[in-house]
Amino acid sequence: AGFAVSLLFHVTRTEVCPPSCNCKSLGEMKGLHVDCSSRKLMEMPALPVNTKKLYLHNNSLTSVPPGALDSLRSLEEVKIFDNPWNCDCHILYLKLWLEDISATSLENIRCATPDPVRMKPLRQLTGNELGICKRLLPIKCLEFFWRDLILIAGAIITLILVAWALKFSKKLVCQINLSQYDSWGQLLGRHTSKNH
Repeated sequence: AGFAVSLLFHVTRTEVCPPSCNCKSLGEMKGLHVDCSSRKLMEMPALPVNTKKLYLHNNSLTSVPPGALDSLRSLEEVKIFDNPWNCDCHILYLKLWLEDISATSLENIRCATPDPVRMKPLRQLTGNELGICKRLLPIKCLEFFWRDLILIAGAIITLILVAWALKFSKKLVCQINLSQYDSWGQLLGRHTSKNH
């Protein structure tokens, strides 16, 4: 029953057309043509995984969340131009994705903002031009640094406590053994003095 439910979920997930788009089947097992063009979309809709052709041009898209397009493995054609793309470091995911999927679509994308790269083709942008978000990086790096430092300090303190506990337990075992040895020695001493 669980398998049937997951299979049903998978099938419905692959077939669901976003309400803001128009979907047409390209034939059985051939995928979908998903047309979301000229819909005034401001964010990326949840797309069917069996999308073969995707039209998102002439909308109000400024960015694409990282990973949003990764499930579209059978995609063959994408049109995503004529959107007011904000070409800061957050656009890097879309740039790299298009480089892998459709270099021709990347040719047609121009930046709307920020001003230094306005009307510049996205494919021409370098790391320096996408560096407007660089200020975010050190903060995140510092967060990781402090988290790692706390974890390392915790590990060192734990090791010191374990070493101290082992040393203390060895001393205790030695003292117990010595006291047992002393009591055996006293017992033997009494026993031998009685015999003489």
